[in-house]
Amino acid sequence: MKRKLHILFIKIVIYLFLIYKNILNSNAQNSPNIIYILADDLGYGDVSVYNINGKINTPNIDRLANEGMRFTDAHTSSAVSSPTRYGILTGRYSWRSSLKAGVLTGTSKALIPISRTTVASMLQTKGYHTAYIGKWHLGWDWALKSNNIKLGAGWDLSDFNNIDFTKPIKNSPNDLGFDYAYGFSASLDMAPYVYVENRHATMIPDTVTVNTGKYSWWREGITSKDFVHIDVTPNVFARAINYINKESKQQKPFFLYLPIPAPHTPILPTQYWFGKSGLNPYADYVMMIDDYVGLLLKAIKEAGIEDNTLVIFASDNGCAPAAKVDELEAKGHFPSYVFRGYKADIYEGGHRVPFIVRWPDKVKKATVCDQTICLNDFMATCADIINYKLKDNEAEDSYSLMPLFEQKKLDGPLREATVHQSTDGSLAIRKGDWKLIMCAGSGGWSYPSPSAKDYKSIIYTLPEIQLYNLNTDIGEKTNLQSKYPEKVNELKTLLIKYIKEGRSTPGKPQQNDTINFIWKQIDFIK
Repeated sequence: MKRKLHILFIKIVIYLFLIYKNILNSNAQNSPNIIYILADDLGYGDVSVYNINGKINTPNIDRLANEGMRFTDAHTSSAVSSPTRYGILTGRYSWRSSLKAGVLTGTSKALIPISRTTVASMLQTKGYHTAYIGKWHLGWDWALKSNNIKLGAGWDLSDFNNIDFTKPIKNSPNDLGFDYAYGFSASLDMAPYVYVENRHATMIPDTVTVNTGKYSWWREGITSKDFVHIDVTPNVFARAINYINKESKQQKPFFLYLPIPAPHTPILPTQYWFGKSGLNPYADYVMMIDDYVGLLLKAIKEAGIEDNTLVIFASDNGCAPAAKVDELEAKGHFPSYVFRGYKADIYEGGHRVPFIVRWPDKVKKATVCDQTICLNDFMATCADIINYKLKDNEAEDSYSLMPLFEQKKLDGPLREATVHQSTDGSLAIRKGDWKLIMCAGSGGWSYPSPSAKDYKSIIYTLPEIQLYNLNTDIGEKTNLQSKYPEKVNELKTLLIKYIKEGRSTPGKPQQNDTINFIWKQIDFIK
């Protein structure tokens, strides 16, 4: 009798497991594929659909917008690379982590602990196959020849002497939810110049390369034979297209995170594209990227997955001065459009970026959304799509964009407020038309810049904070901080609340990893 009951129990467990598996597979098959294309240092005004007077033609990115939804008020969480990428994958502001300013290098240790949920690990729980292909720039732990030596920042050749490229990396993208991972550790101008595929270097670096060209420069560094700088962007797109072709034949949805290394320095349009823009190599490079986006969209269509594939196109921050913006502007092209500043700055040109979504099954064609959003919102959006209930310690600064995709009528703005960050760690907070900047200058590379030799003498003549009404002053020209002290206090109080509570979304307060800000303007209490 006991044996029969035991057998019956096992059969019931197997039966329930099969039912659960079928439900999971059914839900997975109905879930959309998700492809996130993240350009590197592409300005808001570099995409022609965003800049009617622009001189760079981007027909394929424009087509993506005409077949989907274009956001006009989208922002990165930072005006530089690493913190923005942290926000995209975790739904959390990077300044809550150990990275308070600047970016990581090619030898930096992993910024995201494997204990933290990412978009990729979350999607895995719902049956997604997940892949990252391209520029990582969030740190990983290289294997070392000796545990007694710490790696340098990667700015000279001696920094690489202690790396053992024959051994797998640790705290890798694979450990953060990516089933497949292929790419390189940082920007194309930051060594080591080595591809890493699923924790292992594809080739052991054995040469040293450097380029000092006006546009095409990269820092001196150790390089593997299969890492050819001018071929990296084409290689990344080719591998992404191959991945789409392969995964489209499977019975489960996929997520492809595609952070391309362009048009960041080194600016390397291939021979076919060189000179095509009539402006300069940066503009040629942007046109080349647009063409590859077209090839990617063609692959999606030919794979028969276009209708139920969510494609997102965005940039990690504004255009960099390395694009030689003075040359571009002299010829009538403004990479920041009408906005003040460029990459690294707290001003709009530093963090307002193109953001386009196409999802034929859900998003109406040729629509435009003027709501303020942040790239951090990707994680909550994906959670909404797959019916995943976010925990209190997940995606603390992320709002779902699904109501906007579906053009639902909202009682108010989607986001209560959005926090911006410059490269020197200065913060700003935007709520409605108002933007409060917690520093005297740009916080970045534009005038007045903290790196300028005469900055200390300049800031003595400037108010310590800045307040702008973007509805009447989109160029951030007139500082209203003395005229509206009550607005300053309102926004300052909200920023302090966001810092102290460890989140900017509704939910249980969370702990920041570290908070060591020194802001006399904020009077922050730990």
